[in-house]
Amino acid sequence: MSWKLTADLLVIAAYFAGVIGIGIYFSRRNRDTSDFALGGRSIPWWAVLASILAAEISAGTFFGAPGEGFRTRNFTYGQMMAGYLLARLVVSFVFIPAFYRHNVVSIYEFLENRFGPRTRRFASAVFLLTRSLASGSRLWVPTVLLLVIWNRLNPGNPLSNWEQFWFTGGALVLITLLTAAYTAIGGIKAVIWTDVLQIAVLFGALGFSLWYLLGHIPGGWEGAKTHLTGPLDLSLWSWHGELPEGTRWADLSLWQKTTNILTTEYTIWAAFLGSTFITLATHGTDQDMVQRMLTAKNKRQSAAATILSGIADIPVTAAVIGIGILLYVFYTHIQIDPNLPMAAGKPDSSQIFPYFVVDVMPGGLRGLVIAGVLATTMGSLGTALNSLATSYSRDFHFRWFKTPESDERGRVRIIRIATVAFAVVLIGVGLLTAFVKATNPSLSIIPIILGSFGYTYGSLLGIFMVALFTKNRGSDFGNIIAMAAGFLVVGFLSDLHTDVVRIFAGSSFSSLKPDWIPTIKFPWRIMIGTIVTAAVALCFATKDSERLGTPDEI
Repeated sequence: MSWKLTADLLVIAAYFAGVIGIGIYFSRRNRDTSDFALGGRSIPWWAVLASILAAEISAGTFFGAPGEGFRTRNFTYGQMMAGYLLARLVVSFVFIPAFYRHNVVSIYEFLENRFGPRTRRFASAVFLLTRSLASGSRLWVPTVLLLVIWNRLNPGNPLSNWEQFWFTGGALVLITLLTAAYTAIGGIKAVIWTDVLQIAVLFGALGFSLWYLLGHIPGGWEGAKTHLTGPLDLSLWSWHGELPEGTRWADLSLWQKTTNILTTEYTIWAAFLGSTFITLATHGTDQDMVQRMLTAKNKRQSAAATILSGIADIPVTAAVIGIGILLYVFYTHIQIDPNLPMAAGKPDSSQIFPYFVVDVMPGGLRGLVIAGVLATTMGSLGTALNSLATSYSRDFHFRWFKTPESDERGRVRIIRIATVAFAVVLIGVGLLTAFVKATNPSLSIIPIILGSFGYTYGSLLGIFMVALFTKNRGSDFGNIIAMAAGFLVVGFLSDLHTDVVRIFAGSSFSSLKPDWIPTIKFPWRIMIGTIVTAAVALCFATKDSERLGTPDEI
């Protein structure tokens, strides 16, 4: 075994030892469900901030954002930060105070106080299904790095589709079970404090990657800029999507301009509108994220952590995109490599950063980056497991099986069992995703599962908006109709029904949606779902008999 590989393994082993040690340390500090799910609301704001960042920077972001930088050679992906900051202000001054005022553990308890039990259970069920699909499917993302490592260590001996499935599946199961172990033992405290460790490892990995690339490009950043002379290279903003050659934006009709905006992912309109609604949904209606915020000592510290995490996102996003741009310069002008992973005749942007990590980085530091990838995966997975278990137990299990309020040990035991059970569910989703990816990558089930929250979270946000900004609109029955309407409209406009049919009928199946209706891109799904859901919910009046709380208490 070479010293480089030994150094990598030592770094990775030290990381795992730290994670397990934190879980064991907090295992005896969970006296009741509040301690297990919310850390007794005693977590310092800076640790909550680190945990929020760890949740946002998934393995998909770790690889995907550099890939976007490599592909586009500009920072337009980062303009989405504008909406992220605006939404955090609304979450901090509207959502969080309401959740603290009602002293909720599952945020869907708030919906029962406002409307009734059916709204709470339906919203919680939407979260449980969506989060299970999204978190489970993302488990295969870090295995891209493992496949690159295998291919570099075994040149000329690539894995077959079935070998890829077993290889990635084994790693997926191991990572999930390890994360479930420290999450079930230590609760949210273990999750948050391991997030602090993980974000430190992640920042170290990103910092070294930037330092190494800048040091190996003559002239550093200024030298890199001499190779980036395209019309859109290094641009920060984009007002509209790509236009046909010879077409001017000013010559388009209002409908053509609207269609162009709705069918383009990264524009200034998506930054200030689409991404605002995305963040309102992910940071205001998703138990996975909000549960971290509710561990702070009070609403002011929670708001501070939430807002500052948005500010911290700006340099982090700039760093990961910058890595991708520098990789483009490095591999196309400085160190031209004929062995780059290819896709459709071009360098595969999704694998370019993993390739660089494995092929170029020195031993030890390469282990640091691999540990960073594991950190992003385990950080987002840990809170997903804790929030899924908490939401299920609070919103369903404790109602179906009357666990006495006084039996706190029994309640904590139920949440721990649910944590392990959801780990099994996520493993099942992850293995299914890995199987589909390995055997038939052309099937569209992958983006459907990965983007699942875009189809459903608009429905959640619409109901929360009605609950927070009105006093007598929305009903326990009408909200179900409203959420279903929001999902159906978004599914239709995003052509979800066609994608689902193609999974079974083949990729040649034509779209079921008329050509004149634009197929909306991801940033717009939640906004449209929210508007439709809220509009339908406002048609129903709140019945006093349905509410547990008075309007003034909301």
